[in-house]
This record gives sequence, structure tokens and C-alpha cells, in this order.
Amino acid sequence: MSALLVAGTTSDAGKSVVTTGLCRAASRRGIAVAPFKAQNMSNNSMVVPSGWAGGAEIGRAQWIQARAARAEPEVAMNPVLLKPGSDRRSHVVLMGQPAGSVSATDFVTGRRHLAEAAYAAFDDLRSRFELVVAEGAGSPAEINLRASDYVNLGLARHGDVPTVVVGDIDRGGVFAAFFGTVALLEPEDQRLVAGFVVNKFRGEESLLKPGLDRLGELTGRPVYGVLPWHPDVWLDSEDALDLESRRSGDGTLRVAVVRLPRISNFTDVDALGLEPSLDVVFATNPRGISDADLVVLPGTRATIADLAWLRSRGLDRAILAHAEAGRPVLGICGGCQMLGRTIADPAGVEGAPAQIEGLGLLDLVTEFTAEKVLRTHEPAGYEIHHGRVSGTRVSGAVTGTMVHGSLEDDAARDAFLRSALGVGAQASFPAARERRLDLLADLVEQHLDVDALLGLAERGVPDLPVLAVGP
Repeated sequence: MSALLVAGTTSDAGKSVVTTGLCRAASRRGIAVAPFKAQNMSNNSMVVPSGWAGGAEIGRAQWIQARAARAEPEVAMNPVLLKPGSDRRSHVVLMGQPAGSVSATDFVTGRRHLAEAAYAAFDDLRSRFELVVAEGAGSPAEINLRASDYVNLGLARHGDVPTVVVGDIDRGGVFAAFFGTVALLEPEDQRLVAGFVVNKFRGEESLLKPGLDRLGELTGRPVYGVLPWHPDVWLDSEDALDLESRRSGDGTLRVAVVRLPRISNFTDVDALGLEPSLDVVFATNPRGISDADLVVLPGTRATIADLAWLRSRGLDRAILAHAEAGRPVLGICGGCQMLGRTIADPAGVEGAPAQIEGLGLLDLVTEFTAEKVLRTHEPAGYEIHHGRVSGTRVSGAVTGTMVHGSLEDDAARDAFLRSALGVGAQASFPAARERRLDLLADLVEQHLDVDALLGLAERGVPDLPVLAVGP
């Protein structure tokens, strides 16, 4: 079956956007399409059903892309998920289940088993779907890591997959980035790079055309289209770097979300951001929550370390003062654990064995165990955690929950907002998500040569020139 790899000149160039838009555009044409990403590095994940284990964990982006493709999200769509625990070590989720950890020094020699699992998952999807749209990671021109790459050109070489490279023109230097990406690749890799897509263009496209034409002359590869910047193109993000652009409204009620250093599943508050009565902001100091109507403690990959950070910034005292004034606090997963009396990690799941005091706003205790809880909830929500929580999860205006994503259900969000802030929900989150996906597909259909991209996926890459570097 056919396949296409969407690579990028950099991280956050627009790979996820293009992949998602192509999935919805292909689905509109009646094509059975599946998204794929061999390896994600993200603390923002989702739980999908898994018959033998009850639940499996994949990257949030592939879950959204499956929704765009109108396919059931499954673990094969993201076989390897790395969840950063520190600057040098990441926890590994392999085929949806915890599988130890990997360090920065393991990148060349310690990931062969991950590559094998990723290739097997890709081959499986390709055998069951008419089209697989694969998303790369970072840049394919990370030549220091090419020997162990199985996400970009490693995957393309494995499956003889045509590749297009996306560049963010809003950052500047996109022509050099396109040319340099191809030129740095080995000849066999270059032959799989079929062309380019420009992302986030603002302005008059006729002024861009001479550059696109010259790029084609220099590389022998076409530009398959120019996606314009659009304020409403916004997807569930995987990357905490994107938090600064996660907007708030101009509502009369202020929601302050504590921006923990190892924040995870921060999309929990996306549904609140859609409400016209709410202004959602991220806060890193006491001043940021001093005038908040609602404080949210989100999930975290390292509850104990992030609680220590919270105390070092004086945010613990600010949250306690907020609660003592009778104003609402919501803790989600790790945030819920922080609101309790004690957090114990006797086995050192998060690092060294430890036991610390929580904020004491809820009469509950947490103990970490090696086995991870992975399960979904209806009509919305999912659990991903090692910490087992027991005790009372509601006390006055303070509420804790171990369930991510429950606020995406309009009825649940309405009930919470009425109880906490005295206002009802006015937006429909599922409808808003569908509108975003359809808008993205509309832009892809209007501004990219979708027929040519689908033809490329089906027929493969034509003979292309190899760019020489140096004498």
C-alpha cells in the first residue's frame, strides 16, 4: 500500500499540521488512511484501547491525526514514545507499555530494538490501510544521529517511502533550510526526498514565487504548495514549548494554570480556553495566580520534583492562600497528588526513593508503584499514572482528579464550572475540534497539490538529482 513521509527542516516546522491535514483530506476522498510516527518525544499522551493490557499509551498528536483520518487510534500509530524525565534520560513507552528508560548516550547503540518495533508497526499499518501518512521528528539532516535514525530517512529507506520536507517560513531562512536539508543527506537518502512544503506564509504569494522557482532549479525538486498562516489553525500540542502560544480569551474570570517544569498533558485545559467567560493563562510565580478566580495544578512527569520547584518559587503559599480565601483549586493527576497530605515513592519510580508532604488541601495519600495505570473513561477522559491515590478528592472548593481530559466533555465541564465559578459552559469542545480539523483540511486542499502528493505516495519518487556538497 502507499505511504508518504512528512519531514521538517526543524522541530515545530509544521510536520504535525501537514500530516493531520493530509489525513483529513485523504479521508474526505474515501481513502482508508492511518497516521504514523515511529518515535515521539513528548509528555503529552493519550490512552487507547489495548486488548491484552487494558490500555496503551501513544502521543497526543497521533491520536488527533487518527481522528482527522476518521480511524480508530491504536498503538501501532506511535510504537515508541519517549517521555523526558531529565535533560539526559527519557522513560520509554514501547507499543503502549512502559519499557525502561533510554539515555542521551544510548541514541546510537541502545535503540535497535526500538527501531525494529517501529518498522514492524509501520509495516503492519501499511498492510491494513490504503495510505499511511508518516510524520518525521526534528530534522532529517541531524547527520550526527543518522546511523541510528528510524524516524526520518531511516524509516523512508526501510519502506522506500517518498518524503516531503516542511519548512516554517515565519522563522526566516526557509530556502537555505530546504537546500541544506537535502544537500547534507547521503545520496540514497536524497533520492527519497521528492520536494517541499512551505508553512505559515504571511503576505503576497506572488512575491514568494521567484524564490520557489529558484529552489526548484537548484534542487530539481518542486514545492508542493504554500500553507498560509491562519490564526485558527491550532492542534492539540505535544510540545511544552508551545505553551506560550496557547492563548487565553478576554473573559471576565481568570484561570491560572501553574506551568510546572515537567508539565504533562497540559491539553487538559484546552477546553477551558474555549469558554468566552474565561481568560486562561500560565503562571510560574505567585503574582501570576494572585488575582485568579480558579487555579489549576496540571499533570506532571515528576510530581515530587515539581512540588519541590513549586515550594522554591513560593507558589505553595500562594495556592494555600487562594484556597483559604474560599476560591477554587483544581488538581489533575500529578496536581491532584500535590494537593494531598503525603506522596511516597518507596521504589524510586520518579528517581531516588522519597516521601514528602503535599500541600494538605485534600485528605488523600499517594504511593507510587512500578505498574502504570492506563485506562480510558466514558464519555471522555483517561488515566496515565504510577501513583495510587486514596482518600477524599473534594474538600470545599478544592477538587482533585486522576482523570485527564474529562473537561473535554461538555456536560462535565458545565457541571464543574457551575460548581466552581457559578458560570455554565458555552462552547462545545468536540465541535470545535472538528471545525479545526476541517479548517486545516480546507487549507491543505486549497494551497497544496494534494493530487500530486497522493500520486507520489502511490507511485514512489521519480529519478531526482543528487546535490553535491563541497568540491
